[in-house]
Amino acid sequence: MSQRQQDHLYEKTISTKPIYDGRIIKVQVDEVLLPNGHTANREIVKHQGAVAVIPLTEDGKLVVVRQFRKPLEKTIVEIPAGKLEPGEEPLVCAKRELEEETGYTATHYEKLSSFYTSPGFADELLHVYVATGLTKGESRPDEDEFVDMIELTLDEAHELHRTGEICDAKTIVALFAWENRLLRSHG
Repeated sequence: MSQRQQDHLYEKTISTKPIYDGRIIKVQVDEVLLPNGHTANREIVKHQGAVAVIPLTEDGKLVVVRQFRKPLEKTIVEIPAGKLEPGEEPLVCAKRELEEETGYTATHYEKLSSFYTSPGFADELLHVYVATGLTKGESRPDEDEFVDMIELTLDEAHELHRTGEICDAKTIVALFAWENRLLRSHG
């Protein structure tokens, strides 16, 4: 469908009011003109984007990290990920985050997908890579980042998903992408 055919859905911004300008996010409220002529407010989180990595070992395991997430008030299991620095290429970020959080480096990176994490209120675009040809090294997490690195079989990862330890969108996407990759390679 062309953009012209979608014009009847467009919301024109009338004004933007900055609310918060932080290190990771910016928050604003936009007043918009709706397609029916009425106005509404949209609370928007601006984010510079992020990268996540699906690291797969030669013996068929997924490398993940366990860390406490303050917004959830609990510890969860996730694939390595981090925010893009201004002007940084996603692949460069993927390589950095994999090594910082797990100590692993990879000889091969394959772009899996890019997707918006929560388009109803945020513009964060997440780039996801599969990393293979892993070599173990020393992790170097950021000074305010505390993580445990673990390696999981597909069955172990599914069990952690079932119990709720794996509960974030990027890791669930990774889990099913990994399973699909295994099915394709064996089918």
